[in-house]
Amino acid sequence: MLTQIYEISTADEARSISSLGIDHAGVLVGDGQFPRELPLAAAKKVARAILAPTKFSALFLTANTRMIEAWALKLRPSIIHLGASADLLSPADVTALKRRLPTIQIMRSVPVTGEESIGIAQSYDGIADFILLDSYRALDNQIGALGVIHDWRISRRIVELVRVPVILAGGLGPDNVRDAIRAVGPAGVDSKTRTDREGSHAKDIDLVRRFREAALSEI
Repeated sequence: MLTQIYEISTADEARSISSLGIDHAGVLVGDGQFPRELPLAAAKKVARAILAPTKFSALFLTANTRMIEAWALKLRPSIIHLGASADLLSPADVTALKRRLPTIQIMRSVPVTGEESIGIAQSYDGIADFILLDSYRALDNQIGALGVIHDWRISRRIVELVRVPVILAGGLGPDNVRDAIRAVGPAGVDSKTRTDREGSHAKDIDLVRRFREAALSEI
């Protein structure tokens, strides 16, 4: 069971998250178009503090693939996580980006809103290396970071229908991740909001530890 934690925003957090054995340490990067994006220089500092075997996942909410490519070449993440809404970044766009960055894995966020989400997920099957299922609010330009769960029945069907590993996100924390794994059967689980310190976006390392332990207890 893969474990993935967002948003890592400092070198200290990166070292602490790595020491716990988290598989993917996610860093939100960008030029300020979206709140809390780390600029290039700050993202590099955080990335350098991520200790192997934990992998650096760079989350881009922008749909500007040229910018994503340019920043990825400078940051050299193990994973590029594409979080733009489904209408702004198509499977063809992701295919083109993957062709230009063949050594970096691609994770694509898919909004879980209803039956239509199954088709969206299937459209990235064989293109993305990972699919991340997350909650979505209509008209948002980005997917996720809402801290709410979605319909796990839809998520379960997606897991059963696609060939690539599926990571489940959306309101997961130490108290509900076991139930989520039982209900959906994903390859991995992701937490952002429910492993933050109360009232902030900084990580609560104890909550992260408990999240990982709970997730691995379902193996």
